[in-house]
Amino acid sequence: MSGRIEDYAVIGDLHTAALVGADGSIDWLCLPRFDSAACFAKLLGDEENGHWQISPVDEAVCTSRRYREDTLILETIWETPGGKVRVIDLMPPRDDAVDVVRVVEGLEGQVAMRSVLRLRFDYGRIVPWVRHINGEFAAVAGPDAVWLRSSVPLHGENLSTVGEFTVSPGEYVPFVLTWRESWQQNDRDVDAIEQVNNTEAYWRGWIQQCRYEGRWADAVKRSLITLKALTYDPTGGIVAAATTSLPEQIGGPRNWDYRYCWLRDASFTLQALVSNGFELEAIAWRDWLLRAVAGDPADLQIMYSIKGRRRIDEWDVPWLEGYEKSAPVRIGNAASEQLQLDVIGEVLDGLHFTREAGITASEEAWSLQKRLIKHLETTWREPDNGLWEVRGERQHFVHSKVLCWVAFDRMVKTAEKFGQDGDVDRWRSTRDTIHAEVCARGYDRTRNSFTQYYGSAGLDASLLLIPRLGFLPPDDPRVIGTVEAVQRELVADGFVLRYRPEQESVDGLPGQEGAFLACSFWLADALYLIGRKDEAVELVDRLVNLASDTGLLAEEYDPIAQRHLGNTPQAFSHVALVNSAVLLGGG
Repeated sequence: MSGRIEDYAVIGDLHTAALVGADGSIDWLCLPRFDSAACFAKLLGDEENGHWQISPVDEAVCTSRRYREDTLILETIWETPGGKVRVIDLMPPRDDAVDVVRVVEGLEGQVAMRSVLRLRFDYGRIVPWVRHINGEFAAVAGPDAVWLRSSVPLHGENLSTVGEFTVSPGEYVPFVLTWRESWQQNDRDVDAIEQVNNTEAYWRGWIQQCRYEGRWADAVKRSLITLKALTYDPTGGIVAAATTSLPEQIGGPRNWDYRYCWLRDASFTLQALVSNGFELEAIAWRDWLLRAVAGDPADLQIMYSIKGRRRIDEWDVPWLEGYEKSAPVRIGNAASEQLQLDVIGEVLDGLHFTREAGITASEEAWSLQKRLIKHLETTWREPDNGLWEVRGERQHFVHSKVLCWVAFDRMVKTAEKFGQDGDVDRWRSTRDTIHAEVCARGYDRTRNSFTQYYGSAGLDASLLLIPRLGFLPPDDPRVIGTVEAVQRELVADGFVLRYRPEQESVDGLPGQEGAFLACSFWLADALYLIGRKDEAVELVDRLVNLASDTGLLAEEYDPIAQRHLGNTPQAFSHVALVNSAVLLGGG
């Protein structure tokens, strides 16, 4: 059985990522990219669907886990009746092949250890052909080949590769797993200890750029490292999470594939990167964004693959029972075909933000922006699927309309401040029209609050973004009323729900979900902006304390069961943490 979601730490090589459980088992790994098929899929099934466990043979307790300071190198310490060991897990930044490095270090006494490698390609379905070649175990299935090299004698057992050994104080026992395409030779001679040192130097050198020195400095640095770990280095695309189908409700069907890049994340992510000194990453993300949205604006999608591919077909995996039997397990994401009007606003907001930050943009970029805004002029009045990608009836979601306003507002400001050409008068007029409509049709005077969509009785946590987006000033009574309404109606045990799924059946799906962590950070931002700063700081403190022992956040949190829910680690949660910390400053 898989561990709790928060029991998993992530390691990665800037092309893909693995999840390592507190029991010493790697239960999720897609090779060679984030969106490739998994060769370890125990996370969504059982041991027969693939995993790699290194742990003591005898009864043992995992006494602590942590990342080596300012790195993505995971260290797990085990205590047994006979002694103590440390297991070091990492994936060196990618060169021409994928390496997973695991080193067992003896600390005290004599500890008997066991490594069990069970490879199952194609999401836990295909058992590879395993051979012993030149002192290594080689596993091949179709296009995939994996080699395992270790100083430990290895043998086959129950369709697994097993190694048993004893480690003493000061002794290091390395394991290196390498993936290459099956028609290539494995000519790599990887020194595990050297890779540990090189990887440590890489991450510490990278995080030194961080400018934030406030109250939540440790959490901010861990969040930025996590965002970097979720980056596909060749293109600069950042996936929403490293996993698919971790449930928003245990046993429920709200299970989605997040191994793709959402345009919606653009503005938030660019703010998090630029405001903390990571200009190169911001430029890479912006350039991925420009390549992805190039072409006919009518064909714009809300998400793309890490390479910018548009087709992301959704299908179910019948041979995986799902995390804690939360089915179905989904690959791909049909929401890629939805109409979500807010994404153009987020793209244009992000591009405006980079200009404001001094990152130059080309004339080609401005030409693309003008094509996007021209398209939005013809579509902004339509109902859409909204920020939360509802699979029910399309509505005139207030957040979507506010982001349409943002799109025109940022085009006006970019043209005026940076001297760009365009029909500024028409943009300004459309901006004002949208603003008036939202205030007239999306605001409930009786409750003194904006609503989820025109005519709705429900609320939506995305309304908390209204002051931060500049749609209305923070001291506007309608903003204050909306914040207070969200606190009354969407806060559950101190954390914020996206909306009430049972209310008006807006999302067309059964079941419930946990509190959405990014929305809880948005509440902190809104409280800060309306002057309730002590409450904002207290809320951020509580949210930061929800992080796992390795500092990671999933998508949601169940305050009753006190456990993480949804895909992990979740970029949106960590971006929201960083942006809240920057807004609140030193706290």
